[in-house]
Amino acid sequence: MTSISSVSQTELAQRRQKLRQERRLKALQSSWRTIAVSGLAGGLAWVITLPGWVIRQPEQVAIAGNRFLSAQAIQSLLPMAYPQSLLQLEPQAIAAQLESKAPIAEATVARQLFPPRLIVQVKERYPVAMISDLPIAQTAKEKDTKPAADVSNVGFLDAKGVWIPIESYTSFDQSFKLPSLKIVGYQEQKRSQWAELYQAVSQSPVKVTEIDWRDPSNLILKTELGIFHFGSYSSRFTEQIQAMDQLRKLPERLNPKQIAFIDLQNPDTPSIQMHKANNSVKSNTATAN
Repeated sequence: MTSISSVSQTELAQRRQKLRQERRLKALQSSWRTIAVSGLAGGLAWVITLPGWVIRQPEQVAIAGNRFLSAQAIQSLLPMAYPQSLLQLEPQAIAAQLESKAPIAEATVARQLFPPRLIVQVKERYPVAMISDLPIAQTAKEKDTKPAADVSNVGFLDAKGVWIPIESYTSFDQSFKLPSLKIVGYQEQKRSQWAELYQAVSQSPVKVTEIDWRDPSNLILKTELGIFHFGSYSSRFTEQIQAMDQLRKLPERLNPKQIAFIDLQNPDTPSIQMHKANNSVKSNTATAN
């Protein structure tokens, strides 16, 4: 049987010394890491509390991209109090809260350290129509409150059908003009149709001043040529708008004051309803030109 060679005392001592050195090195490395992390945390805390990196007043918030909302109006929408440490602010959270406000479609927030400022870039919702008969209950729902008698039912719509309360524009920019288009009878469930309807109306050569949507079975447009009945909103709406344009010479043949309305439910055969009782005449696109 082969005997195991014994290890000399010198080799054992060398091994023990090597292990002690490795343990001391690990302990030293751990100590340095602790000191570094503590120093970094302490330095960060010191930097955060520097008096120079504090937003103390609204003037330190720069607003960009606004066209008709004043900078003061946008600053009033910011979810922050003063003074506020610049490094403790959360730009993404501020942007998200701004975008939850009706007049702001998109927002980007950035911090600037030298000099300390908050830079807010916004894209506003542009009101394209005024709505003055929004149900009280719907207005309250938009504000996440219970219906109340004093809740304003006047507001605006943007091109996508987002309702904007009139209170959002209490601080108008001097260049801002109220939309001339009015809409009556708008409801939230019609929002999916509004975008296409408004696009067709805005591109119409005939100026439309009011959209009456109170009766879902009969969409009524008040225009510079008179009143037009379109029936239920359908995929033929663009054709109906084109037919309305083809009737622009009608006032040269008929007294507009005698016309009650023009029925465009079938754009191929428009029907003219006169004010006189039982006096309805038929007109097609060819005879109207």
